[in-house]
Amino acid sequence: MTHPHVTQDTDTPTGRTDPAVASLDDLHAHLRTQLGATARAWLGQALDEAAAHPGIHGPVSVWELRLAEAGRRCGSAHADAARVLILHAARADAGALARVYFQGTAAERRAVLRALPHLVPGPDALPLVQDALRTNDTRLLAAAVGPYAARHLDPHQWRHAVLKCLFTGVPVDHVADLARRARGDGELARMLGDHAAERIAAGRPVPADLHRVLTLTDPTAGSPADTGTGTSGSDGKES
Repeated sequence: MTHPHVTQDTDTPTGRTDPAVASLDDLHAHLRTQLGATARAWLGQALDEAAAHPGIHGPVSVWELRLAEAGRRCGSAHADAARVLILHAARADAGALARVYFQGTAAERRAVLRALPHLVPGPDALPLVQDALRTNDTRLLAAAVGPYAARHLDPHQWRHAVLKCLFTGVPVDHVADLARRARGDGELARMLGDHAAERIAAGRPVPADLHRVLTLTDPTAGSPADTGTGTSGSDGKES
């Protein structure tokens, strides 16, 4: 049996500092206040280079090299935000994002997933989300269930994404728009009940998050604004 690969950094910033949810202006402002002078200068140059030479050029574009450097230059806590800004400056489309995702490190893949709400208006990048949901890397799973998945995953795929989070221990707080999508979903309620029954039969505890989502499936449950569940509204910005 394959066990989930659980990492220790699935907790992400929220609101104005979450790269998948925050506006690009807010990400810029946050990094200006958090990065030192050297890192700020590097980021400014990286953004200028990406804007001057957008898209894919040859085996490796200059902005792709900057994506790889972001962790070392800006620190792991700010690398995702820096990468999202670089991807935006490079006007990376679904094809460019797929190249970065499939050729990049896990950290670069996570940044691509968080950049999707800013860069891809339609479902063209769903294969990247679907690939991340097939992994047991909790960092990628947490990024995959963000605002882009909330908008574009079909009900069947979305339900299985929620179950995957429960199985791997990814907090459902990462599931964007959870309350709205779960409300009145009888099939999700059935799947949650089956999963709980399997755990009880195996003598394993039922996670509190399962009960929480099950409550949200009640058609009479409060609106997303009432419950406070989920990380974004339909526009991908903080609600």
